[in-house]
Amino acid sequence: MTQMPAPQPQLQLAPQPAVAPPKRINWPRTLWVAGIALFIVVCGTLLLLKLGSNIGGAGLAIGICVAILPVPFLIAAFMWLDRYEPEPTSYLAFCLLWGAFVATYAALNANTGMSELFKHLGISQDLVAVVVAPIVEESMKALGPVLLLLFTLWKKRRTFNGIVDAIVFFGLSAAGFAFSENILYLGGYGYDAGADKGGVAGGLQSVIGIFTVRIPLSGFAHPLFTSMTAIGVGVAIRSTHRRVKIIAPLCGWFGAMLLHGSWNLMSILSTNTGHWQVLLYGYFSIFVPIFVGMLGFVMWLRSAEGGLTSTALTGCVHNGWLSPPEVASLASIGRRRSARTWARRIAGKPGEDGMRGFQLAATQLALLRDRMDRRAGAGGAAVAAEAREERQLLSLVSAYRGAYVGHDPAAPRAIWDGSRYHIPFPDGITRVIDEPTTPVVPVPVVRMPTPPPMPYQAYLPPGAYGRP
Repeated sequence: MTQMPAPQPQLQLAPQPAVAPPKRINWPRTLWVAGIALFIVVCGTLLLLKLGSNIGGAGLAIGICVAILPVPFLIAAFMWLDRYEPEPTSYLAFCLLWGAFVATYAALNANTGMSELFKHLGISQDLVAVVVAPIVEESMKALGPVLLLLFTLWKKRRTFNGIVDAIVFFGLSAAGFAFSENILYLGGYGYDAGADKGGVAGGLQSVIGIFTVRIPLSGFAHPLFTSMTAIGVGVAIRSTHRRVKIIAPLCGWFGAMLLHGSWNLMSILSTNTGHWQVLLYGYFSIFVPIFVGMLGFVMWLRSAEGGLTSTALTGCVHNGWLSPPEVASLASIGRRRSARTWARRIAGKPGEDGMRGFQLAATQLALLRDRMDRRAGAGGAAVAAEAREERQLLSLVSAYRGAYVGHDPAAPRAIWDGSRYHIPFPDGITRVIDEPTTPVVPVPVVRMPTPPPMPYQAYLPPGAYGRP
């Protein structure tokens, strides 16, 4: 057996000073955030005032209280989908509030204005619901996430990494839009209309009836429509072809409008003809299968995002930067949870926080390397900014690892060189051990050296980024 040199010191987080220096206020960022928040508040206030003038104060209050009930479930669903790489809370809140107040207020005014115009021109009002509303509403719901995407690209903060991220951001915007729209239906068509005929009891009975039919059976409608746009944007983000980057979002947007218009047309035909079979047939034969198919597609995407770490981080394993058990521990939510439990058991809360940070940084590293590999495979040139980002993420991975590696007395203090383990035994001899067939999961227990710096030219060969 070969005597191995002592491992290189592991990169550790810099110790915090006893008294932290005062933080400087980033005035440009603060003004931007304040301006966006003020704009959303103004739109929300104007929307509530407009709704209140139409359905009354009591209808508005009851509509808000009842319409907010399904919102936590929708938010939880999108947060569950986003668990592999959680997005900044401020970005998620922006999309939700954009859909609830900005998109709804703009769509309400546009639909009302077009309805008055069509009435003046003698055109059927049904065209507003079938043609105008889908265009306006799907455009406004998508505008907020698109602006966020452009902002993150301008600031060079890669937040949208694919279809899953796009579905989360666009879906939250649609959930906010559905909330505000439900205020009108539940408070106006529900309580206000019912109270005119049967008083408070009649209003509450009408609210319960509309809630029972509308929320469980069609609460998925707006997120389903807007997910078409999200898929198009997500495909464009992952594509390396310029034409796809242009065509895919447009096709997704058109698909969202087509679904939305078909939904409204189905309801109008049922009302105008008096045949509710049209609504039932369309609902169960078209939209329910589409919704179930979308659920299956989203579940597959979520699973594929976890499996991406197993393929995209292969180069990091071969370079000795990550061990096979570490990569295996990232492959599923259950394994990640077990790894955090292990880290908390051996190193307390700091160990759990370090594992959580390691998992996020490693996932971001996998998404980055996947993007770099796809660009290289398409013959594109390497991007220096991505090479720098990879170095930063590798440093973060090594720093977070220091919070728990070495704290488990039962774990060997081993070195992974990219193909085999080097483990010091009690007799003082470091022996080389082949990788087992099945990685030891879910807890990473191997102490790795800090990755050496790589020149930019090393990132050029496809599939061999950072290889010495």
